[in-house]
Amino acid sequence: MNLIDLAQNFSDEASAIKYLESKLWPDGPVCPHCGVVGEAFEMHSKADTTNKMRPGLWKCSGCRKTFRVTVGTIFEDSHIPLHRWMMAIHLMCASKKGISAHQLHRMLGLGYRAAWFMAHRIRYAMAQNPESKLSGTVEVDETYVGGKLRVGSYARKPGMRPKDFPAPSANKAPVVALVQRNGKVRSFHVERVTAKNLKPILKEHIAQEAKLNTDENKIYLFAREYFAGHDRKAINVQVA
Repeated sequence: MNLIDLAQNFSDEASAIKYLESKLWPDGPVCPHCGVVGEAFEMHSKADTTNKMRPGLWKCSGCRKTFRVTVGTIFEDSHIPLHRWMMAIHLMCASKKGISAHQLHRMLGLGYRAAWFMAHRIRYAMAQNPESKLSGTVEVDETYVGGKLRVGSYARKPGMRPKDFPAPSANKAPVVALVQRNGKVRSFHVERVTAKNLKPILKEHIAQEAKLNTDENKIYLFAREYFAGHDRKAINVQVA
């Protein structure tokens, strides 16, 4: 979904609420108070009343309490319209180099404090909070993220001998990724790619009965002691 589709489909609060309800309640409205599914009815304001109800307000037939789909989400207790939340999420996910609260403030027509609040809540929701360990066949590999050595203290200077050149990874950040085949992905920034740094990460996030698939790097030899299997072959990652 691009920005044009987003603007057309979520032009107002009601359309954004309906979209969120279809994603969070595929089997019908779920009461956050008593947990009853599909036993709630949507409330509407009377035509002649001056006190209009908020859009998307439901009432549970079991406990008789009211609720909205935003309860228990990052949108709860926020006066910012939901369709602006959707646009902010899209902008933050679509921006390769990230986006600041000032940029959200300018693009969405919000105050800076509101944009700062939204940015922090969205980043909080994006944070990895694993509920269970990865299982089955788990691919593990490392990479280095960063640009070429062109400027700064790492740049190659005239007259330098080849053996004095800095390492290609000197200005790059090492990142290790764990991929459950046809499942989830978890990635971690580490100070250095060593067995000492990777061992606690793998033990914490991968189930003991899992089978690891890595390349032939010797730092992964410790995996034989902790996991059911360890295959040191070329990695072919498949993500659902």
